[in-house]
Amino acid sequence: MLKTIKEKIAAGQRFTDTEANYLFELSLPVLGELASQVKQRFHPKPIATFVTDININLTNVCECECDFCAFYVNPGDERAFTLTTHDVFEKLDALVELGSTQVLLQGGLNPELGLNYYLELLAAIKQHYPQLYIHSFSPPEIAYIAAREQLPTLTILGKMRAAGLNSLPGGGAEILVNRVRQTISPKKISRDTWLGIMREAHQIGMQTTATMMFAGIETTEERIEHLSVLRQLQDETGGFRAFIPWTFSPNNTRLSDNIMAGGGEYLKTLAISRIYLDNITHIGSGWVTEGMKVAQLGLLHGADDMGGILMEEKVLESTGMKNSTNIAELIKTISDAGLTPARRNTEYEIIEEYPTVKTEQVK
Repeated sequence: MLKTIKEKIAAGQRFTDTEANYLFELSLPVLGELASQVKQRFHPKPIATFVTDININLTNVCECECDFCAFYVNPGDERAFTLTTHDVFEKLDALVELGSTQVLLQGGLNPELGLNYYLELLAAIKQHYPQLYIHSFSPPEIAYIAAREQLPTLTILGKMRAAGLNSLPGGGAEILVNRVRQTISPKKISRDTWLGIMREAHQIGMQTTATMMFAGIETTEERIEHLSVLRQLQDETGGFRAFIPWTFSPNNTRLSDNIMAGGGEYLKTLAISRIYLDNITHIGSGWVTEGMKVAQLGLLHGADDMGGILMEEKVLESTGMKNSTNIAELIKTISDAGLTPARRNTEYEIIEEYPTVKTEQVK
């Protein structure tokens, strides 16, 4: 079958799910080469991108109680917090000083927060920081707000877009297989609801990203099923800008007995994602969960983007993940991979290319 796979890649032909599952049997060097060939078709120039952004968690109160989450607290918990607009502005001031372009707002499913909280916050950010692109919230949050307000999710999306929301990240996807979702997050929205909200966002002109949190309890066949439903929706709408996979971090969660996936498992799944997702332009490599060295290798296994500097990221930090970065380190990391570093905006438009640098040039 390897000969057929190489021929399909050379011809730019679509892979079946059976062929995609076979890819897991290949060695990592072979997969890296195949994924690089596919990446070359999408990105012929040797450039890797990143975005300067901030990830603000608006509240840690959440009724979803997912087994894989170490961040949430229940309503009434003494550790509960909810940010005010003033709190958010204090964080955004630091972002703007860096010349940053993107803000990602996310939080738990907090029963005390109605639609007006979100609409007022979005409008205030747009008024005070018109240069920022608001890439925020997720399908579970949209569905929760809609249920609380007794309004259709499409109406909620429309109101939030009018208030200033530019696009949706792919949070809450985990694995888009209901068997997995019912086991690790039974209170979270179903696969069809997640896909439906993304479809609605695309239909009203919002582009979004897609994600996958893997190496939890799913099988490799279920990873391919996840990729398959994303590819099908992309065929329908063309609304996904990028796909970003990352591995599950089990520490401090109810799934803490799980053994965390290694870098090889991550790179293999990343490469297969690039090979299979023939209609999504950008693939992200995740330094937050995988560490900078593995993320750098991801650029040689099909990824073309390193994500953002993610100032203020707290959710993964609650699992013990303490990775952090800055612009200089991302420039160095990309340069050391033999690629040209470039800063992009949320729409993956290049803002600035940087000359490749040697290690001693980066402070």
